[in-house]
Amino acid sequence: MVRTQVQLTQKQLQSLRQLSAATGRSLADLIRQGVELYVVSQQRPNRDQQIERALRVAGQFSSGSADGSLEHDRHLAEAWRG
Repeated sequence: MVRTQVQLTQKQLQSLRQLSAATGRSLADLIRQGVELYVVSQQRPNRDQQIERALRVAGQFSSGSADGSLEHDRHLAEAWRG
């Protein structure tokens, strides 16, 4: 691990201390977890990951439309117009 210094607001520090006391975890551990959650939430899947995700869900949902395959292009155009 690498040592670093972070400045927190009084409110942030107070909240972390309360959470630390309630969970028995150190402030440093809570801060590391917070940073990890933020970093993961900001990551965007690359093209291969996007394709893999799309293939996993393909066919899993129903639009309720009886003409979905026949009018595919029209439905997409309507969806993109919002």
